[in-house]
Amino acid sequence: MSDQKLQKLVLTALFAALTAVMTMAVRIPSPLSGYVNLGDCAVLLSAWVLGPLPGCAAAGIGSMLSDLLGYPLYAPGTLVIKGGMALAAGFLFRRLRPRESASPLPALLASGAVGEAVMAAGYFLYEAAPFPVGLGLGALANVPFNLVQGVFGLAAATAAALALRRARVPVHL
Repeated sequence: MSDQKLQKLVLTALFAALTAVMTMAVRIPSPLSGYVNLGDCAVLLSAWVLGPLPGCAAAGIGSMLSDLLGYPLYAPGTLVIKGGMALAAGFLFRRLRPRESASPLPALLASGAVGEAVMAAGYFLYEAAPFPVGLGLGALANVPFNLVQGVFGLAAATAAALALRRARVPVHL
């Protein structure tokens, strides 16, 4: 295995762990099921720093691991939803990313907003489906909480990404 591949593998594992820890660090229960957390910050950073595919793996696995320790009913959905969130954000960021001299802020905000929309829609569909959660239209009650989580996750991830860029950490932001 080349040094570059090994480095990408290690960073992916580190981002999976960071995602799990940030998801578990603060848990604010939402009305019907699930919880609002800080994990979206790590999910978006995974997408932006690692790229779409490794970011998808880190975000999905890290988020799923945290659900296995408290909300196991959500673990399969979370793997797909958070992975899809990072995949969408990562691909869009790569497409919109500016040259080195320009600010990445518009690309970060646009790709992060799309990723958060994927998350909110994904959890609505997962919770509304007859199996495994089965809330039907009652799942609409959790949408505002998912959107609040998305706004805070996007704000925190954008601030962290800009700080990494200012500190000249060798990531492609």
